Amino acid sequence: MFDTVLLRSFVTVAQEGSFTRAATRLHLTQSAVSAHLRRLEEQAGTPLVMRTTRSLALTPDGEELLGYARAILALNRDARARLHRSAGEGLVRIGLSDDFAQPRVMERLHAFGLRHPGLAVNLAVGIPGTLLQAMDRGELDFVMAGRCHDERPGRALWREPLVWAGARWLTIDAALPLPLAVFPEPCPYRDAALAALAHAGIDYRIDVVCPSSAGVHAAVQAGLGVTPMPKSRVDGTLAIMEERWGLPPLPEVEFALFGAANSGSLVDELCEAAQRDLG
Repeated sequence: MFDTVLLRSFVTVAQEGSFTRAATRLHLTQSAVSAHLRRLEEQAGTPLVMRTTRSLALTPDGEELLGYARAILALNRDARARLHRSAGEGLVRIGLSDDFAQPRVMERLHAFGLRHPGLAVNLAVGIPGTLLQAMDRGELDFVMAGRCHDERPGRALWREPLVWAGARWLTIDAALPLPLAVFPEPCPYRDAALAALAHAGIDYRIDVVCPSSAGVHAAVQAGLGVTPMPKSRVDGTLAIMEERWGLPPLPEVEFALFGAANSGSLVDELCEAAQRDLG
């Protein structure tokens, strides 16, 4: 019989592709996570992970066990939730910013749903400003989004730099207005970028407005403009532009959890669960 603690460490290492990141996510030391993997390999009787100084990959047996491990952990969560379910049933409406629309976040929301089988989770994806306005109108109970200023109470998850991103081959002509690709208003990234350009005295024009990060990314990759985005979202097709072109620095982004003023105890529990899993 496999130990679920060891299986959880194994699945997390596979998801993160790193012992260090897995340890941070599990709130354990790296040596503890490594020890879990060694014990699981002893239980399985076969190597599960191929380790090198620069990379980590699953062995064929590790790939096979990964599917079983996920199923075992899901069944374990479901059984625990059904045996210890609370009286809370109903609907919770969550607004998720485009920056949060990632598999890791979706997994956390799914896990929360398994712990509360009597609760229906309604999910809306959009830009932060629009979602927060919807929450203020009573249309959402909870919003997970990024912000550049502490203008409303929220539970901080993490911070990272906001940077200018553009196509790697793009050349900016300082004699012309800076072309921008941005989200529609209201958007904290857009507001921070325009304020920084105005403070630096740099002329600009907004060439692309798109409500999705995928659309903005495609426009920037095509060279239609540069955009402000969290540093972690700058992939290999884009480059950070400040250093090469003298663009003004941007503030940090704080990713946070926001609950409606009249949110009940169940929504508060969801906030705490998401903060624990993602912080």
